[in-house]
Amino acid sequence: MRYAHTVEQVRAAERELMARVPEGTLMQRAATGLAHAVVDLLGSAYGARVLLLVGPGDNGGDALHAGALLARRGCAVEAVLVAERAHDGGLAALRAAGGRVVDRPTRRPDVVVDGIVGIGGRPGLAPAAQAALEQVAGVPVVAVDVPSGVDVDTGRSDGAHVVADLTVTFGTHKAAHLVDPAAEACGTVHLVDIGLDLPPAGVEALQAEDVARLLPRPRPQDHKYTRGVVGVRAGSAQYPGAGLLSVAGAACGLAGMVRYVGEQPVADRVREAHPEVVGAGRVQAWVVGSGGGEHADEALEEALADEVPTVVDADALQHVRRGPRDLVLTPHAGELAAMLGRERAEIESDPLGWARTAAGERDAVVVLKGRHTVTARPDGRVRVTTTGTPWLATAGAGDVLGGVVGALLAAGLEPFDAASAGSWLHGAAATLAGAGGPLVATEVARALPAAVRNLPRP
Repeated sequence: MRYAHTVEQVRAAERELMARVPEGTLMQRAATGLAHAVVDLLGSAYGARVLLLVGPGDNGGDALHAGALLARRGCAVEAVLVAERAHDGGLAALRAAGGRVVDRPTRRPDVVVDGIVGIGGRPGLAPAAQAALEQVAGVPVVAVDVPSGVDVDTGRSDGAHVVADLTVTFGTHKAAHLVDPAAEACGTVHLVDIGLDLPPAGVEALQAEDVARLLPRPRPQDHKYTRGVVGVRAGSAQYPGAGLLSVAGAACGLAGMVRYVGEQPVADRVREAHPEVVGAGRVQAWVVGSGGGEHADEALEEALADEVPTVVDADALQHVRRGPRDLVLTPHAGELAAMLGRERAEIESDPLGWARTAAGERDAVVVLKGRHTVTARPDGRVRVTTTGTPWLATAGAGDVLGGVVGALLAAGLEPFDAASAGSWLHGAAATLAGAGGPLVATEVARALPAAVRNLPRP
């Protein structure tokens, strides 16, 4: 699992550790990890030109001490101070190692180290910092802890901010590393362990080992009914493809049986494409709404009457008021905006906050689809999906996702696990299907068994 802690949690853990180790230990650990990461990015230290953009806090101190280490390894290190003060010990270390403090870079650097503000900084950048960044536009940037200017705890990036190629963070991940739009500004994220003892995190991201552990696997004595039966009420004469794609996701093999209930022309096409799919009957979970059109409210009402976990998507979302608590809602930003009476831009600027809000208001698990999908529980706990590819932004991909989540619900996973594991598998399948290139939703569905096979043994 990849955990993301809040600024308050990190600060408390740092204070507790600093009380037990010699003064300056944490900064030296951070600076050493940062310096090594910069060298790895450069490929070689000797002769490389490094520019430090240094703010007034400990983040700037980390950059200065790392600059001192780099200077001792043969880098030409310059520092531009973007505030009236800087970390005294870091400045002394840099100068002692041969680094220089300058008003502007004397030569174009090979890499810029963003030590402007750290996790305690406010969103946005001061004019001096913006001007310093403009002087080195196009140079690779390594951010210290987080890209300066983003909101660390929310992942918002409303004002001017650094866009990094690499972010070197310390002790734990933060929400800004996982949640868009800030995560887009982080580039590759490298975590340096500095020995913090941290409490449980409210934001996390599943890894392959976690999904492998969560995934229901058939036992020798299982049969199709004990493995779970998932029902699909999706598609219509106007949108038959939504029914086909929802069934394709549900029929990935994670549940023992798929039932389809819908308009006869769609049902005929479903059974032609998926002869293993059967008709109405008892189910352990429902998938409702994709392509349902004007009858989506009826399909939702009939599904909820069975009192089993239900995935609600697309046309059915507008008919959900509150609970029951075994609902999984799977909106994209536009659909969530319509549910909450907001503008789409508001949702996209703060997906973490709005997913939590919707989960609390609807008393349901909410899967806010996006580049990094956010899955939120009513109590505020969140998982962020970091698998996938930009090629997954394609028509019908959400229908497949709903089917996968429904299959996992039918197989016995509780809603939060089913939603987050299903989203992870959906992204992994897209990566396999696309192999670096374009794909369509049916290919994602076909790649799901391979995504499961590629998981490590639990």
